[in-house]
Amino acid sequence: MTSPTAPATHGSFTLERHFNAKPARVFAAFSDMNARARWFVGPPGWKEMERSLDFRKGGSEVTIGQWPDGKQSNFQARFEEIVPDQRIVFTYNMYISDWHISVSLNTVELFADGSGTKMIFTEHTTFINGFDDPGAAGRKEGSEGLLDRLAAFLDG
Repeated sequence: MTSPTAPATHGSFTLERHFNAKPARVFAAFSDMNARARWFVGPPGWKEMERSLDFRKGGSEVTIGQWPDGKQSNFQARFEEIVPDQRIVFTYNMYISDWHISVSLNTVELFADGSGTKMIFTEHTTFINGFDDPGAAGRKEGSEGLLDRLAAFLDG
C-alpha cells in the first residue's frame, strides 16, 4: 500500500463552471468556514471529525473526516495567493488514514459573467507512495462533485 520507492505519477485537469451568484458570494463560500463546511464535505456516509480554516496568504485549512469503512480522509492545505473575489491559489496534501497519497496545486479563478460568475478551477497533482489515479480521473470526479455541492449551496 505505501511504497516511497514507487514512482510518482501525475495528473492535471481544468473545470469550468457558471454559478448564479456574484464573484464576491462565490469567494465567500471559500473564505468563510461556516459556508465552506456546508459544501466542502465528503460523500454520503462521510462524517466530519475536524475542520479549521485560516483564510489568508500563508494560512491553512484542515478537513478530516471518516468514511463508513473506517478510513479517514485528511485534507491539509496552505493558501499561497488570495486576490479577493478573483483568485485563490493553494497547495494541499491528501492522506487516506496515515497514507500520504498526493500533493496538489490548485487555482480557483472567478470572473464576473452577466449576473453570475464563471469559475475556472485547475488542479495539478503528484500522486505518491504507490497511490495512482491515472490522469487524475478520480480526483477530477471528486472535484466535480464538490463543485456541484457548491452550486447547490449558492442556489440556496
